[in-house]
Amino acid sequence: MDKKSQGLQNSKWLALFMVWGAFLVTYVLRTAWSTVAAPIGDSLGFAVAMLGSFVTAFYIGYVIANFFAGFFTDMFGGRRMLLLSLVPLAILTYGFGHIQTLTTGIIIQFFMGFASGADYSAGMKIIATWFDKDRGRALGLYTTATSLAVVLVNLIVPPLAQKYSWTFAFHVLAFGTLVWAVLSFLLLRDGPNTMQVKARKLTRADVKAVFTNRSLVLLSIAGFGGFWATVGFVSWGNALMTKGHGISVLDAGRVVALFGIGAVIAKPLLGWLSDLVLSKRRLVSIGCFIAIITLLSVYGQLSTLTAFYIIAPFIGAAAYGFMPVLMAQVSDAAGKKYAGTAAGLTNAIWQLGASASPIVVGFFYAKTTSFAIALATLAVGPLFGMIALFFLPSVIVRKSHMEEAVAKEAAKSSM
Repeated sequence: MDKKSQGLQNSKWLALFMVWGAFLVTYVLRTAWSTVAAPIGDSLGFAVAMLGSFVTAFYIGYVIANFFAGFFTDMFGGRRMLLLSLVPLAILTYGFGHIQTLTTGIIIQFFMGFASGADYSAGMKIIATWFDKDRGRALGLYTTATSLAVVLVNLIVPPLAQKYSWTFAFHVLAFGTLVWAVLSFLLLRDGPNTMQVKARKLTRADVKAVFTNRSLVLLSIAGFGGFWATVGFVSWGNALMTKGHGISVLDAGRVVALFGIGAVIAKPLLGWLSDLVLSKRRLVSIGCFIAIITLLSVYGQLSTLTAFYIIAPFIGAAAYGFMPVLMAQVSDAAGKKYAGTAAGLTNAIWQLGASASPIVVGFFYAKTTSFAIALATLAVGPLFGMIALFFLPSVIVRKSHMEEAVAKEAAKSSM
């Protein structure tokens, strides 16, 4: 390998590391409240049914931003969009550490979600530009950020909140976010050719192509169901154990940390597997969803801390493992030119599941106080997602579905 090729290889992996770090930071902020929701919510006088409202507010903002962020990422490049995402997010996180009312917390969480909405499509755009045949492996490594975030946030935030204060914990998170924003802007490149990203018009054909393309529609439904279970578990896993079984906050945090460790191991393996069996990525996703449904049903029947410790990493492996496989399929269907657009819009649909799940689980738990019913509510999402995947074509994409669909829509509009 010559020096130029070696330099591109190094730059490629540096680009992956920087977008991975940005994804890690934003997901830590997404889940930080959940780790201290029960004790802090009680001290601030928030009703148990409303503990999930902050998470839901974050995801509503996140979903709205995703509808637009993908377009602007394709226009201006991932590097600029990461800066526009992380800097406001750091400021808002600092402010969240000083809330005193439910309304203020919901408003700030909404804007935190909106600020972080550009992060995902920016990362997907950069990975699609830098990686080709090894894209599944890259996405597997990229998505370890979300599961590692679960580990870190459960090991860091509760101890900081207990030793100092929850306000101090959020100040630490805000500072870390700002540091990564600066590093990303200084070190990241949009693509291997260092070409200037050209702006293009936002057209109705772009939007219609995503929502009428069969593969992308089915992948949107599948992701909705998958994120329903995953985010619902991360949002309520700690509180359900502490309130439903009297487990301490620190022990519940360790259990959910094991959930994240299982995911960290599974994601790159499944991403790598999806590269090896490119035409059978759909079957890998279906297998993950079957595992999620089964393990959540079992988890709902458990009551001892030891049992939770044993099964948590397996749930994490399944609940997060489907992500790189679905993301690779979206990227295949979109192509490099529309990678940001397709990623942003499909992820917006996926995050609707994430935004709805915490509040729905909270409602059923408040009504029944049943741990098993709360877990069964989570299992409904992957069941519908699995059904959608059965109708997904199992095809190796040679030419972007997205580009073909946009061309057809443009031709229609010009007639």
